[in-house]
Amino acid sequence: MQMDVNEIMKILPHRYPFLMVDRIVELEPGKRCVGVKNVSINEPFFQGHFPGHPVMPGVLIVEAMAQVAGIMAYMASDDRTKKAVTYFMSIDNAKFRKPVFPGDQLRIEIDTTYNRRGIWGVDGKAYVDGVLVTEASLKATFAPRAE
Repeated sequence: MQMDVNEIMKILPHRYPFLMVDRIVELEPGKRCVGVKNVSINEPFFQGHFPGHPVMPGVLIVEAMAQVAGIMAYMASDDRTKKAVTYFMSIDNAKFRKPVFPGDQLRIEIDTTYNRRGIWGVDGKAYVDGVLVTEASLKATFAPRAE
């Protein structure tokens, strides 16, 4: 299953400049999801990170992982959960192996490690041109939306 950005925005509450997923290229709900982020020099964070040497902040790569994981979990959830919002619980073993620059395309691969009592655990890896640039283990849960 694949999704374009319009389908992604029906699932995620994020919008510019914080939507970090442009396309879903593989999806096995509840098990695995692969998303793509096209990194453009027009991203607002490049104005300050870093002038003259633009590098995508590692925390935003981890956020992109979380958004891909959120799509995967949402697609595996029931209607009650689909009305909720996903919140981070933890980020473990994050490793930033290589910088990500404007013009790069991030391929974000998410694999579920567990889903118990509403808590999702996933392993995320981000690649540029087949080279691992970032990895982390994430935990998240669904919570009711604030009204």
